Amino acid sequence: MTITRIEPGPRMSNAVVHNGVVYLSGLVGRDGEDVASQTRAALADVDRLLALAGTDKSHLISATIWLADMADFAAMNTVWDAWVDPANTPARATGESRLAKDKYRVEVMITAALPV
Repeated sequence: MTITRIEPGPRMSNAVVHNGVVYLSGLVGRDGEDVASQTRAALADVDRLLALAGTDKSHLISATIWLADMADFAAMNTVWDAWVDPANTPARATGESRLAKDKYRVEVMITAALPV
């Protein structure tokens, strides 16, 4: 079976496609300081990587969202709700975690299917 790596680097690839499934790395928002702008930036990266893989957000399978502070849950959800395809919502979990850098407020991990 073929494994396709999208934007590979020495430590990780930003996306890996295998057996009809697209796995995205954890994506953080670097634009702005608040969780809403970081969430918008991370989801824009999701859209970009899914397009490179040949799919889109209507094919989401699962999402894991890590917040540096659960107090940001409502603000993140406002951006998520405006972005997600309401007819094709994924299984989703959200938790609080210390992220790789203090400036990060949110990290999003996505798994999606390729269209058949």
